[in-house]
Amino acid sequence: MTEVRHIVFDIGKVLLHYDPSIPFSRLIPDETERKWFFDNVCTHDWNIEQDRGRTWEEAEALLIAEHPDHAENIRNFRRHWHDMVPHAYDDSVAIMLGLIERGHDVTMLTNFAADTLAEARKRFDFLDRPRGVTISGEIGKIKPDRDIYDHHVAAFGLEPSATLFIDDSQKNVDGARAAGWQAVLFTDAKTLQADLERLGVVT
Repeated sequence: MTEVRHIVFDIGKVLLHYDPSIPFSRLIPDETERKWFFDNVCTHDWNIEQDRGRTWEEAEALLIAEHPDHAENIRNFRRHWHDMVPHAYDDSVAIMLGLIERGHDVTMLTNFAADTLAEARKRFDFLDRPRGVTISGEIGKIKPDRDIYDHHVAAFGLEPSATLFIDDSQKNVDGARAAGWQAVLFTDAKTLQADLERLGVVT
């Protein structure tokens, strides 16, 4: 196996906690109604299109046309986005910062709307510590599509076989491997530390 020379972190659920149910547990207190709302209105598939670059204005207008009775809570999804990201995963952040301090080449690759990541970077300054970041919402490509991995390689001058990707989604891990990268599934910081040691990465 090629020595790891580049380390690429996902952001959501690896470095930052993300949970839309946090504000919506207040906005839609009934659990059954809340589940219906996420399954049928503000769905994962709807939200991922903002990660691909669709504006919130367009996204809201499309849903409000389909579900006018839920207009307020459709708008609340973006309005209360900051509540969905209440804190960082300190142990994961410590690993990333330790890698940077030891001189490792660290970048980030994320499915994220451009405006919400800009907001996150104002709140969490460690997001500016890596060498750079590929933001899906800025380039119109999302994981696990091959194009976004190839874009990241070209943007940061990486060698795919020497690149390690860390992501909480198995689909995204598989996508990285299909692009010729090494990759590990993130579950918690302790497991990540063990994975890095197994791959010979000094932390």
